[in-house]
Amino acid sequence: MMHRILIVPLVFFTIMFAVSAMADEKPCCEDLLKQQQEALASLEKENALLQEKIAAFEGAPHISCDVLALKNYRRLREIAGDIKAQRQSMADFEAYVKWMTANLSGYSKYIEAGSFAAGFAKALPIPYAGQASVLTKFISQGVLSLNSASVSISRYLGTSKQFIATVESLDQAAPDVRTREISNIAHFADQKLLKDMNDVRARLAATAELSSSTLSFLESLNHYVGSTDEYWNKTKSILTRKEADKNEKSFLSQSIHGLKNRAGNFNARLKRFEESSKKEEPLIKSLGTYDELIREMAMTTAKNGGPGK
Repeated sequence: MMHRILIVPLVFFTIMFAVSAMADEKPCCEDLLKQQQEALASLEKENALLQEKIAAFEGAPHISCDVLALKNYRRLREIAGDIKAQRQSMADFEAYVKWMTANLSGYSKYIEAGSFAAGFAKALPIPYAGQASVLTKFISQGVLSLNSASVSISRYLGTSKQFIATVESLDQAAPDVRTREISNIAHFADQKLLKDMNDVRARLAATAELSSSTLSFLESLNHYVGSTDEYWNKTKSILTRKEADKNEKSFLSQSIHGLKNRAGNFNARLKRFEESSKKEEPLIKSLGTYDELIREMAMTTAKNGGPGK
């Protein structure tokens, strides 16, 4: 009996302790459950956003090889239009180079006399990079430079004509043939057309420098001749006197006037051509970039078993 009296309080205290312990643990369980619910809600929200992004990607338009080929085709048409405008200027450049070549020999006696006079006429500029030693070679070097420009112009006219013709022929080509030809033309434009374009630009720039040097020399010579007879006296073995004084002075002035006008028109056209060339260069380079991307996409498609696989 005594044992039962002692056990009852013990059981009572044990139960109370357990209830108390459970009461203490209840807030901890609620916090944990709350954290789990918040984490789950966060994951659900994140998953919903991912689903939205996947749906957006699936709904976005796909870029195919055909689409890129069409972009290249349109770019080729744009470049071909600009090249046509360049070709019109080429005819003017060709005419100027021929005129300059013909007239440069007419300046030879002044250049030759200027070479002799440069020793005493310090006011005379030295054409061609300021080197007195090449004064006597100025005409021959100039002619060589002009001949190179003429050859470069002819080559670019041929290259650009071929480029324009092949681009225009794409209009009648079948879709599969067009895609293949676009790749070939893009390669031709990058490897040949651009090279010839830059070459003719450099040759024409050299022609402009030659014209500027010649004009500067003749203008200074004309000013020197008009202020003293020293030039005529010391160069009479090269330039004859008598009635030639007036004739030579008149011819010199006319030469300067003609060269200045023609060179001014040439330089204006050259500036426009250079601006056009700088515009075309990145466009032509982009053709190769698109073409390379088309090839890579075609290879990937083939490895994956074709479209839709």
